[in-house]
Amino acid sequence: MSEHSIRPGLGDILESMGEAGARINAIDASEAGAGNISVFLGWDTEVRRRFPLRQEIELPVPAPALSGGTLLVTGSGRRLRQIQADPEASVGALKIAEDGIHATLWSSPRRLFERLTSELNSHLGVHQDHVARRGVDFHAVVHAQPPHLTYLSHIPAYRDDETMNRRLLRWEPESIVALSQGIRVLPFLVPGSAEMMAANVAALRLSDISLWSKHGVMARSDLSVTRAVDRVEYAETGARYEYMNLAAGGVGEGLLREEIQAVAEAFTVDSPWV
Repeated sequence: MSEHSIRPGLGDILESMGEAGARINAIDASEAGAGNISVFLGWDTEVRRRFPLRQEIELPVPAPALSGGTLLVTGSGRRLRQIQADPEASVGALKIAEDGIHATLWSSPRRLFERLTSELNSHLGVHQDHVARRGVDFHAVVHAQPPHLTYLSHIPAYRDDETMNRRLLRWEPESIVALSQGIRVLPFLVPGSAEMMAANVAALRLSDISLWSKHGVMARSDLSVTRAVDRVEYAETGARYEYMNLAAGGVGEGLLREEIQAVAEAFTVDSPWV
């Protein structure tokens, strides 16, 4: 079952995408046109009043589980910080056809992008996987480029799940609660490639956030776009503490293993990193 129980309207979703884009920008995780957001709505959603222009497209990957649903997606090169002021300029609405291979792209006359995000395949892959396996009817995905997380992935010793999670989850008691399944670390893969998509889909089956080495992160949520951004923010905060500790010569202790276990027990957290 989805975490989401109330079906929001199109305006509410666009507003939340604007809030999410503003917050990603506020933590310096989306320089210029970097980063992208998509939201899947599994119920009938009227989009033509705000997005009257119609274009038939073929999806970069099949998404049969999404057929009949709507995917709101940011356009390639659009600045996430500008969604809030004018969502129609930065967002398109994909109505997925019954064959799961084609879609109708509805957009606004104010549209300022030629095509949807170049990482649409990764977004579609993650939505398809969770809707098909878990039956969720609401699903949000956010890609961002938080600097401290991305920097740590340039250090070879951090490019594995064990090291990254042990180092990052020790800096705040909230971390083991907010990121209970940890961060899945991927090797460097070419952005937008089939290999990137497949690895990311597999990672986000095991966790709610994946780290694309030397590139950025992707986070997901069944609850809201802003919850996905919260996960990015918690992970980036842990990475910032870790960066500070490296700069200080590694003198910080962080939470001890038994202290993390105590927090997890108090908040009934089931985590592989306790």
